[in-house]
Amino acid sequence: MEMITAEIAAGLLPPRRANGHKGDFGRVYVAAGAIGYTGAPVYAAEAACRTGSGLVFVGVPREVYPIVAARCATAMAQPLPEEREVLLEQMSRCDAAVIGPGLGRSPQAEALTLFLLEKLPVPIILDADGINAAAAHIDVLRDRLWPTVVTPHEGEFLRLGGDLSPGREMAALAMARKLGCVVVLKGPGTVVAAPDGRVRNNTTGNCGMAKGGSGDVLAGMIASLVGQGASPFDAASCAVWLHGRAGDLCRRDLTAYAMTPPDMIGRLGAVFRELLEAENE
Repeated sequence: MEMITAEIAAGLLPPRRANGHKGDFGRVYVAAGAIGYTGAPVYAAEAACRTGSGLVFVGVPREVYPIVAARCATAMAQPLPEEREVLLEQMSRCDAAVIGPGLGRSPQAEALTLFLLEKLPVPIILDADGINAAAAHIDVLRDRLWPTVVTPHEGEFLRLGGDLSPGREMAALAMARKLGCVVVLKGPGTVVAAPDGRVRNNTTGNCGMAKGGSGDVLAGMIASLVGQGASPFDAASCAVWLHGRAGDLCRRDLTAYAMTPPDMIGRLGAVFRELLEAENE
């Protein structure tokens, strides 16, 4: 097991060419949101933008599109196409996808999630209601031909059939091997595990992050780093450190009581500055 430190996180950041353009830094698609859950797609998309993505697209149900579009300052929002093949074509042009934040637990959301897991030929970060949709269809995750990162909290982990009794590290590793996915077991000391046996423990973060929306931010960050060329395991490892460090800066500035997920997104610039300045010393 390896502890994720600032030095390790800095080494996992994808390089940025000084003469690059927006097409060089990854395209991310976020499929998320439902009535009552309009913040989730916004947080995931804005976090992806703040983590360096060149282009971020947000697909949400038509009934919440006006609300989400009004809140997306940088990402490009659009209604989810009614024809699944049209959506598949749009998402296939991207380098990574987030599926699930605030998507709801309707039969339609479950069917859409399973369709994309089976058909979408790009790395998927499966979060929140995406995990809930897949929980009764583990074979779809296990049989996927393309990389997948699942980001459960402990409740979602148990719904996936996980067993926490061996301890969080061994539990996450067992799940990664079972599913053939990178597993990010969220919580105090977030664990990142890969099917090949690698395990990393995060060293940043605090209880102020235990608020709705924090996981949506993390999912967008992981997708951003995957879209920029990092491997799913390295992207997840780097993102959990950055995410936790942003949370630590929020606690310092605002207290654990008052900090919110948008505050964490707003601190990402300071986190990147810390890493890059330390690397250049």
